[in-house]
Amino acid sequence: MSGAKHIDWQYLDRPSAGGLKVGDLVSAEAGGLPIYRVMALADGRAWLREEHDGIDRVAPLSAFHWKACAGTTG
Repeated sequence: MSGAKHIDWQYLDRPSAGGLKVGDLVSAEAGGLPIYRVMALADGRAWLREEHDGIDRVAPLSAFHWKACAGTTG
């Protein structure tokens, strides 16, 4: 990630694969860190890449409740 980003966050009341898609930015807290990019979704889990350090991880969809609104990640 280079430079600061302005991100408007959308609350996900019940995180599910239907509310997320590959490429979305997600976080446990709006404006909080870390911010992850969704790389894949399957079986109630998301494969994620941390935006700042590029570290990959897998987490249940229930681990985060916020996703970036379209057009606010520039």
